[in-house]
Amino acid sequence: MEVQKLKIGSIPAILWGKDSDKIVVAVHGSHSSKIDDCTWVFAEEAAKRGWQTLSFDLPQHGERVYETGPCMVDACVEELHAVMAFARERAEMVSVFGCSMGAYFSLLAYVEEKLEKVFFLSPVTDMERVIRNIMYACNISEEELRERQVVENPIETLYWDYYVYVKEHPVEKWTHQTEILRGETDTLCERDEMEMFAARFGCGLEEQQGGEHWFHTESQLAYFREWLGRIWE
Repeated sequence: MEVQKLKIGSIPAILWGKDSDKIVVAVHGSHSSKIDDCTWVFAEEAAKRGWQTLSFDLPQHGERVYETGPCMVDACVEELHAVMAFARERAEMVSVFGCSMGAYFSLLAYVEEKLEKVFFLSPVTDMERVIRNIMYACNISEEELRERQVVENPIETLYWDYYVYVKEHPVEKWTHQTEILRGETDTLCERDEMEMFAARFGCGLEEQQGGEHWFHTESQLAYFREWLGRIWE
């Protein structure tokens, strides 16, 4: 597959596949990068259908691990806008692939965009719920988080500013044709939340039996590839 490394402003990015007037913007998840296995599989399947894939590194990920500032939601949303603008300059048709946290950023950044199709893998659709679950597991109250501003814990560092932004920007609108794949044992993106989101916004939803939040094993990636082949029109 043809791969072109580039930068969108200061954001390291990759264009996968031959030049096309159809581009999928791929947004990776936490502790991942623009070249993770899921993006690689997705780009291969997209190329078979004449689509390029545009992936990029979020703050503190991939080539940007040296950055000292945290990966805050408002900054990431702005970067997704910049990446989308770049894609619009090159392509007439744009779709989105979002994985985990990347799906959540896409829900905030691309709600008003004209998109051909959206593919979500293990998507975070209710970040407030995820943060509250972490707070509960680590016995951290909202008052403590507000007072301390930043709370380190064994699961994921919590930031008061991040939490406030999430509460002030709930996902209330999503009109794009969307297909979702989750793993049966995914405890981060819980089944009831996925079912409610899919029903509310008319999304397709499929579950891999025995699958996890992180699709990384040979069998999981093979299922992901097969799912793409079935739902991609």
